[in-house]
Amino acid sequence: MQTTDLSIVIPLLNEADSLPELQAWIDRVMETTVLSYEVIYIDDGSTDGSWNIISSLSRKRHQEHAPNPIKGIKFYTNYGKSQALHAGFKLAQGKVVITMDADLQDSPNEIPELYEMITEGGFDLVSGWKKKRYDSVISKNLPSKLFNWAARKTSGVQLNDFNCGLKAYKSEVVKNIDVHGEMHRYIPVLAKNAGFADITQKEVVHQARKYGTTKFGYERFINGFLDLITIAFISKYGKRPMHLFGSLGVIMFLLGFIIAGYVGSSKLYLMAYDLPYNLVTDNPWFFIALTSMILGTLFFIAGFLGELILRNGHQGNRYKVAEEI
Repeated sequence: MQTTDLSIVIPLLNEADSLPELQAWIDRVMETTVLSYEVIYIDDGSTDGSWNIISSLSRKRHQEHAPNPIKGIKFYTNYGKSQALHAGFKLAQGKVVITMDADLQDSPNEIPELYEMITEGGFDLVSGWKKKRYDSVISKNLPSKLFNWAARKTSGVQLNDFNCGLKAYKSEVVKNIDVHGEMHRYIPVLAKNAGFADITQKEVVHQARKYGTTKFGYERFINGFLDLITIAFISKYGKRPMHLFGSLGVIMFLLGFIIAGYVGSSKLYLMAYDLPYNLVTDNPWFFIALTSMILGTLFFIAGFLGELILRNGHQGNRYKVAEEI
């Protein structure tokens, strides 16, 4: 049974300098509310002593018998932000879950309003929008705008900043989505696919980085677009792969069959009227037809196997129950 109003989930990698200031900032903000809360830090393989600071903060809170616990999870190595969020979501006990980055670029001052938008506004998910950014225009802002435009067009989720770490969720959302790989960028899309369609955004303040350097390079945009293709496919055909592969297979097979029929009938026509003709295998269209039919058959088999895998692999999780009596 949930007894905590709010869970604040913070994935991090080598943010030792920021953590004490971030925790003090969160506590100051939460003191202005009457909410019970927990803070969950997920150390994604830090090597700078971040875990020692998390342990110290948690131990101090416990020794003072203070409410609102500080919890932590430490990974053996760097598994990635998606895996960190997955672990944090699993541990979270709050009715509302808010995620934020540990680098002080996300402002804890946004927390109360994000919480109200979930509890009073009735939204399933509220995503932050860093309209004014302090990042490099060439290395981050322009690629980010292109990425967000492509994500909107592909997913149908109308957000301006998919990659903003500051987000708020109903507990039911984080407990019913599977964040894996590099899919943390597309949590709103995963939520929509899981049936949580009340998604909106809130303009939030973007702070200039105070300590350290960014942990993301240019490769994140390449990986992001590859993941976008993956999630676009999963969104549309993840539950019915036969609709895509089967359709392609049938079309290609029929096209090859028609071409082969034309090649064969042309030769029979020439033979019937004693006209000069070549061997079928000397006609390049024969090989085009053969290739098309083989590829069509392979596509059809791929779709059929995909359906079998879905049927046998998800028998115990074919749907999610929203309520029971």
